[in-house]
Parts: sequence; C-alpha cells; structure tokens
Amino acid sequence: MIIFHAGSLSVPFKQIADSFKTIYPNVNIILEASGSVDCARKITDLNRSCDIMASADYKVIDKMLIPVYAKSNFKFAANEMAIVYTDKSKYSNEINQQNWTEILLKNDVFYGRSDPNSDPCGYRSVFTIKLAEDFYKLPELATNLLDKDNNLIRPKETDLIALLETHTVDYIFLYRSVAEQHLLNYLILPDEINLKNPEMEALYSTATTEISGKTPGEKTTLKGEAMVYGVCMLKNAPNKIAAATFMKFLLNKNGGLKIMEQNGQPFFVVDLPKEF
Repeated sequence: MIIFHAGSLSVPFKQIADSFKTIYPNVNIILEASGSVDCARKITDLNRSCDIMASADYKVIDKMLIPVYAKSNFKFAANEMAIVYTDKSKYSNEINQQNWTEILLKNDVFYGRSDPNSDPCGYRSVFTIKLAEDFYKLPELATNLLDKDNNLIRPKETDLIALLETHTVDYIFLYRSVAEQHLLNYLILPDEINLKNPEMEALYSTATTEISGKTPGEKTTLKGEAMVYGVCMLKNAPNKIAAATFMKFLLNKNGGLKIMEQNGQPFFVVDLPKEF
C-alpha cells in the first residue's frame, strides 16, 4: 500500500503505520513524503500509483483530485504556524511576539521558508507575513521580508529543519507540530496571524498570494484560511481493501487521530461513509 503525504505528517504517519501493522502485520506500507501540491501532481501529472493521499491543506485535494481521482476528502487535523529556531540562532534569547519581524529583517540573520508552489507551509508562511504587516502596522514588512533570503527557500517544510540544524539559517517558518516533534524551540504567534483559529477565517482571508496553477504558466490565487488537513483514498487505489482498512484506522479517535493529537495536531471527529 502506497501513501503520499505532506512532509509535516512524516512523524505521526510513521507511528500510525507502525501501530496499524501491529494489527495487520501482512500489509506492507510505503510512505512517501513531499509538499502536498507535489503529492497531488505525482498523481495528476506523473500518473504515479497510490492508494491514499494526505495533504496539509484539504483544498489541495478538493482542487486537484476531486472528482476525477478521488471521491471523498476527509478533514482530519489542524495545526498552526510558528517561528522555529535553536539555541544557537542569532538573537534567540531576545526574540518575542513583538520583535520577531525586526529580528528576521536584520542583515546578519538568515531565515528559511518552503516553496509556496510546492508546499502549503510555503504559502501559509506568506499569509502569516502579510497578516503580520497589518497586525503590527508595519508598512512594507511583507515586501521586505518576502524579498529576503530567497536562496534559502526549500521544496517542503521538513527540508528546512536541516538548514536550521546546520546553522545555515537562524529561523524558519514551520508548523508548531513539526517543531514539537523535533524538539525545536518555537515562538508562538498571535492567533491573528498563526492561521490556527477557525473563528478568524474572515481576517485570514484578507491575505492572498499567487502560486503556479495546474498547467505551465497558469497562476492560481489563494486566500488565507485556518489550517485544516485532508486525506483521501484514490478511486484507482491498487490495494483497495488495505487502503479502506487503513482509512478506518487513521480516522478513528482511538487509533490514528489519537496519535495525531499526541504529535501536537488537534483532530476533527470524522464520520466515514458506509463504503469504509
């Protein structure tokens, strides 16, 4: 059984797969991580065989896979943006909710983010920066910060951890859950900019950005919204019975969802249709 999943799901999905295999030891599970948009493109553009796809943004599945490649999309987990660093990061003993913008703009500080065209964490980083410009009333913040350190943009958010651990960068924009899983320091951001709170959807939607569309040269405009992860089983899944059984386990609050929560990701209770 092959599962394409967002990089930020690497730790919990490994644990979920291991837990599943204690019940179904004969099922061979191959986990393949990449940015969520790239996960979908493997299916739509490269015609790669896959049973399940899990995205850090449920809308990637809605826009790219439904209805041709998948029938249903299940929202199953949440997250939030954070600024992540180590004890060796410059100004790490000073950074706080009030001054992080100033610190990231310093000439002697380097920061990393993931590619908005490949990875939801990438476009969510852009939303957070644009929302911060309004929240802190700092004109030109988004332009100045988004123009800085572009050589340090990476395909998916988990690639950024290597930059941080080798001290190539001082700070990265990353999901709080991934920071917790890797025992990294992180700055909690205000709800107004961290994309965590569904009640702030109207505010989040004021931030927009363009990413590559389905065809070369095409652009898609995205609006900010609260973070919701989605998962689907592919219509032409080569291992349908195993995939359906895994979906049932993943979306059970005493199974996979419990493991998600233990890894810092609050879950949504999911009502599975009868075919599972």
